[in-house]
Amino acid sequence: MTTHLQIIPIPAFKDNYIWLIHNSITAAIVDPGDPEPALAYLKELGLNLTTILITHHHQDHIGGVDSLIETFPDVKVYAPKLEQFNFKHHEVAEGECIILADLKLALEVIDLPGHTLGHVAYYHHSQPTGSLLFCGDTLFGAGCGRLFEGTPEQMLTSLQKLAALPAETAVYCTHEYTLHNIKFALSLEPNNPDLLKRQQETIGLRNKQLPSLPSTIALELSTNPFLRYQSLEIKASLGLKNGSDLQIFSATRELRNHY
Repeated sequence: MTTHLQIIPIPAFKDNYIWLIHNSITAAIVDPGDPEPALAYLKELGLNLTTILITHHHQDHIGGVDSLIETFPDVKVYAPKLEQFNFKHHEVAEGECIILADLKLALEVIDLPGHTLGHVAYYHHSQPTGSLLFCGDTLFGAGCGRLFEGTPEQMLTSLQKLAALPAETAVYCTHEYTLHNIKFALSLEPNNPDLLKRQQETIGLRNKQLPSLPSTIALELSTNPFLRYQSLEIKASLGLKNGSDLQIFSATRELRNHY
């Protein structure tokens, strides 16, 4: 279903990515915080924007919506039901499925409270490969979002939802934090060979000015400390050999806040 689609990362601000999904005619866009690069790409590629997908209410994810609506007045905007927005939009929550007919794309909505209370992701399931996850600021490359509104319990539950998705799922998050996250992860799990390999691969990509994303669920399960709270090495590094999953996650998140 997704073989005809192209997914392009549009760099914005210092380290944001705005994800552009298109079939050379029509397009959807995820978390357009900055209108200028988004409009420039749409114009250059000659695309008609039909859909905007919002994962949460932070300004670096919604700042370009009004300009995009002004340029494409027929665009449909989807945004979390549990958050407030000033622009016209369709409210979405877990259990709903958005059908983007022009892109032949069906997107399930997943509630992911933690970074914000109403944060959602958009997930397309395709077998045997081709599953897509647009997860905003919940799951990052080798990291996870800060807890601005939610609790550690909420974020852990949200991350467990994502960890249960098919291993081959491509993970499209919205910040280029991967290399710094890997450095932090190695401070807790320095003997993880997958993490060391990912560090070298990510350095190679960034030296070429290429994005480290998308990732995959499989890669995150093997390298992301926020999904590896059962790792004996991480538990030992934290001094919590008998800690619960929540204790390990909470301690890891607190350390990352100051790293």
